Amino acid sequence: MHKKYMSFLAASHLTNDLTVGALPAILPFLISIYGIDYQAATGLMFAYALMSSFIQPIFGYIADRTSFTWFMSLGIFINCLGMSFIGFSEHYWAIFASFMVCGVGSAIYHPEAARLVNRLSGKKKGSGIGIFSVGGNSGFALGPVLSVAMILAFGMKGLFIFTIIGSAMAIFLIWQVPKIKETIATADQVGVAAEKTEIKVLENDWKGFSKLTIIIIGRSIIFSGLMAFIPLYWINVLMQSNATGASALTILFAFGVVVTLIGGLLSDKLGYRKTMMIFCSLVAPLVFILINTNNLILATLLLIPLGFSVFAPFSAMIVLGQTYLGKSVGFASGVTMGLAFSVGGMVLPLLGGVADNYGLQQAMEVIVYVAIVTAIFTFFLPKPKNV
Repeated sequence: MHKKYMSFLAASHLTNDLTVGALPAILPFLISIYGIDYQAATGLMFAYALMSSFIQPIFGYIADRTSFTWFMSLGIFINCLGMSFIGFSEHYWAIFASFMVCGVGSAIYHPEAARLVNRLSGKKKGSGIGIFSVGGNSGFALGPVLSVAMILAFGMKGLFIFTIIGSAMAIFLIWQVPKIKETIATADQVGVAAEKTEIKVLENDWKGFSKLTIIIIGRSIIFSGLMAFIPLYWINVLMQSNATGASALTILFAFGVVVTLIGGLLSDKLGYRKTMMIFCSLVAPLVFILINTNNLILATLLLIPLGFSVFAPFSAMIVLGQTYLGKSVGFASGVTMGLAFSVGGMVLPLLGGVADNYGLQQAMEVIVYVAIVTAIFTFFLPKPKNV
C-alpha cells in the first residue's frame, strides 16, 4: 500500500465531502431564513441525491474504460462552487439548483478516486478504502463546523469559503495525480514480473452485487435520515440552538472518522460480510433508544455507538462491491459510493412529509424499520468469487 498517496487521496476526499456534511447542517438556517417546511428542506437534499445517484454510475462506467483522472479536480471544483451558490441564492428553486450542482460535482469525483484507491491498496483493500473514507468522514465532521462558522460570521454569503478551498485542492490534484498514476504503473510492472503462477480471470457476480445494492440502499436511507434529522431533532425535540444541532452532527461524523479506519482494518481480518453483519445489526436498537429519550446528555452519548454502527461497515461495503464486480471496479465504485450517500436523500422528502404530519420522532422511527430490514439482508450475502 502506498500510504503517502493514499493519505493525499484521503485529503482530496475530505475536501470533496465538506459539502456533504455542510448541506444538512445549513438546513435549519434555510428553514429559519426562508420559512420553508421540513418537506421542502429535505427536498433540497433530494436534489443533491438525485444528481449524485444517477450520474455517479455513469462516470464509474467511463472510469473502467478510459481513465480521466482530471475528473477528480473537476468534481471537487463543481461541488464546492455549488455550495457557494447556495449562499448567493435567495429563492427556493435557485437553492434547489445549487444543491443539484453539488450532487453533480460529487458524482464526477468519486468513481475515479475510488478506482485509484483500489489500485493503490494492493491486497489490503479494506484498509485502503478505510483510509480514503477517513478523509470523507473528516469532511462530514468539518463541514457543519465550517459552514455554521461562516454563516454566523458573514451570513449565507460566507459559504464562498468552499469555492476557495475546492479550487486549491483541484489545482493540487492536477499536479499530483500524474505521479500517482506513474507509481501505480511501476507497481503493476513489478507485480507482473514477480508473478509466476497463472493470473486469475476476474468475474462479475451480478447476483451478489444486486443483494449488496439492497443493503447499501437501506444504509443510505439510514445515513441520509440521520444527517438531515439529527440537527433538527436537537433543535426541535431537545430544544437546543442551531449551532448545537450542527455540533451533534459533528460529533457523529468526528467519531465516524476513527471508526471508518477501524472498520476497514476489521474487514480485512474478520471478512467483509461478517463485519457488515455485526455492525448493521446494531443500528436499529441504537436509533430506537435515541428517539425515546429527551435527555440531552444521554442522546449525545448515544451518538458514539451509533456512529460506530453506521460507519464501521462502510469500507466492507465498498470493497465487497468492487470484489463482486472484479471486472468493473469503477462501475462498482460509482454505484456503491453513489448509492451509499445519495439514494437515501431521494427518500428524504417522504420522511420529511412524515415529520411534518406526525413529528420528527415518528419520521426517525421509520429509520428503525429500515435498519432492521437492512440488517437481515446482510445474512444472505454470497461469498465473493474474486478472492
